[in-house]
Amino acid sequence: MGLVLGIESSCDETAVALVDSDRTIRAQQIASQVAEHAPYGGVVPEIAARAHAERLAPMLEAVMQEAGVTLADCDAIAATAGPGLIGGVMVGLVTAKALAMASGKPLLAINHLEGHALSPRLADPALEFPYLLLLVSGGHCQILLVEGVGRYRRLATTIDDALGEAFDKSAKILGLGYPGGPALEKLALQGDPQAVQLPRPLLGSKEPHFSFAGLKSAVLRAHDSADHADADIAASFQQAAIDCLVDRLEHAIERIDTVPSLVVAGGVAANRSIRTALEELASRRAMGFTAPPMALCTDNAAMIAWAGCERLPLGRFDPLDFAARPRWPLDPEAAPVRGAGVKA
Repeated sequence: MGLVLGIESSCDETAVALVDSDRTIRAQQIASQVAEHAPYGGVVPEIAARAHAERLAPMLEAVMQEAGVTLADCDAIAATAGPGLIGGVMVGLVTAKALAMASGKPLLAINHLEGHALSPRLADPALEFPYLLLLVSGGHCQILLVEGVGRYRRLATTIDDALGEAFDKSAKILGLGYPGGPALEKLALQGDPQAVQLPRPLLGSKEPHFSFAGLKSAVLRAHDSADHADADIAASFQQAAIDCLVDRLEHAIERIDTVPSLVVAGGVAANRSIRTALEELASRRAMGFTAPPMALCTDNAAMIAWAGCERLPLGRFDPLDFAARPRWPLDPEAAPVRGAGVKA
């Protein structure tokens, strides 16, 4: 048994959670910054960092009170140390360092992507290593073979935009505001996914990677033409994205030895149409399918605390001088890919 305090501040969600190694989320809080960033149509790093600094201390106190514990009851302090907006990451990591130093508890500097990668195991005790992971968010779109804690083999990544970014920017083109991904998904329910002929970048290609910049540009052209209803553009965009995901996963599955489970994680994993398509793919391939509950898809501290719980029995602690990292690939040994905009 182990109780880990987790802090997440890599983007525009301030989050704190207490998680037991038996997978019990003892308490958690998430403070959204949507209202602060909405006037700008996206996240402003300076505003995000300031909001983290203002909200973190009272949230820590509230989580402790809700769980009925003190810092002395915790076995470790975990915080996102990257990748992410460096100002926000530093706020959370510095806070965790101070708590670790004051309490004498070990520090766990967690890779935000590892938090997403391991979060399905928090929700599903039956999920065992290895598993094939589709990690899709606003900043990343990767296929990884998750072989164990700290053991990740990247099979594919995006050569330009991440899928979440393409969702948000397409939503902005359609005038849907911020955050765009959920708004586009909602609008797509009213449209015809076959109404607009949009490209499927790299569909059928022997290259393993993703590309969404061309799809996003095609959405802009379709909208500017005024020939299509916005709902049809949204539905057609979402279907094109799903077709690309399924095709690239099929390619990855064919390149690896048998893996029992297909797993999806990250903010875009909250999209119900995408989850349904991936579940159907897993069924065709006689694979299990796991997706975290919606609350664990978007940025949250429970996944950071859980990653700490996974590392705790392995003794993988970090020094107090661990530096925050704006970029931090899960598989630093992976071969570089073409494309200046690739997210590591």
